[in-house]
Amino acid sequence: MEVREFVTHSVEETEALGRAFAKELRPGDVVALRGTLGAGKTAFVRGIAAQLAPQASVSSPTFAIMNEYRGEVPLFHFDLYRIGDPEELDGIGFEEFFEKPGVMLIEWSERVQQLLPPHTIVVTLQNPGFDDTRRITVEGGRPS
Repeated sequence: MEVREFVTHSVEETEALGRAFAKELRPGDVVALRGTLGAGKTAFVRGIAAQLAPQASVSSPTFAIMNEYRGEVPLFHFDLYRIGDPEELDGIGFEEFFEKPGVMLIEWSERVQQLLPPHTIVVTLQNPGFDDTRRITVEGGRPS
């Protein structure tokens, strides 16, 4: 499995990396975003949305659980921070989104690890110095 590593030094660079990453995405992709609070997950998603759904106004959907952004490719942005048990997602048909012709972006995906499909792309964001520097790794995805 290929692992790619990146370092960004500002929110703007993290968003730019998200825009570049978005060019690789296609309908049916599932992106599991991992990292602590403030690691840059939502900034990365803003970059993806800027590329694929430029009219979207991205914010963390912590209270809504999911936001949908319409664009070239529909984006389904989940924030599972407040989810204590994967069964809490049954009411919104979480697993049905894996079959939709869009891209799923899942913040705090480790809370539903057992539900993620094998072709999931895992993006891990770390803020090792508690400053604007982010270490970002990308691994997994659909076979070429």
